[in-house]
Amino acid sequence: MPEPVLFCWSGGKDSAMALRVLQREKVSIISLLTTVTEGYERISMHGVRRELLWRQAESIGLPLHEVLIPPQCVNATYEARMEEALRTFAAQGVRRVAFGDIFLEDLRAYREGKLARVGMSAIFPVWKRETRELAAEFCAAGFRAITVCVDGKVLDCGFAGRELNEQFFRDLPPHADPCGENGEFHTFVFDGPIFKQPVHCTTGEVVDRDGFYFCDLILDEKAVSV
Repeated sequence: MPEPVLFCWSGGKDSAMALRVLQREKVSIISLLTTVTEGYERISMHGVRRELLWRQAESIGLPLHEVLIPPQCVNATYEARMEEALRTFAAQGVRRVAFGDIFLEDLRAYREGKLARVGMSAIFPVWKRETRELAAEFCAAGFRAITVCVDGKVLDCGFAGRELNEQFFRDLPPHADPCGENGEFHTFVFDGPIFKQPVHCTTGEVVDRDGFYFCDLILDEKAVSV
């Protein structure tokens, strides 16, 4: 039996690309793991509604394990709840966890250190890929995504709610990483080769919270029922 791997899933494009790599390598993904903010019922940081996350997991065809954290969660609470979730999977024999990180060395070291505490190790399927090349591959592979969170210090609010296509990447200013690896923008992937069917959604209100522009996405029930 192939070794089971837990996948830390953000719902965004880097996760989608990393998962595709593992799927093509026939890696056995046992579950997706995502942090959700209690009360808001949204993916933490990205602000995507929980029901859209559920639809993603359903379309991908993998179980979803949600780690619930409180609003304005302090780091100690976040780490304790993540460790609890990781120990649950470690008890099932899972020893490796996959991430969609690309080049942030300090983040990689942080993840590896936390995993070592529970006897696990990390794998990074798209590590050190050139981000402009990765963005082009994202589009060429047929993935589709929408920006759900934009850092107002780097990009204007007009980037929130846009679909990631060739024009989007051409419009990015030179100081913005093409994959948003420095936190310039976050995305929600709604279609592509890892999905059985698209996650139908529509864009809603764009709001400014502490200098970040969030575009609300709403499940398109009409499209789902067709």
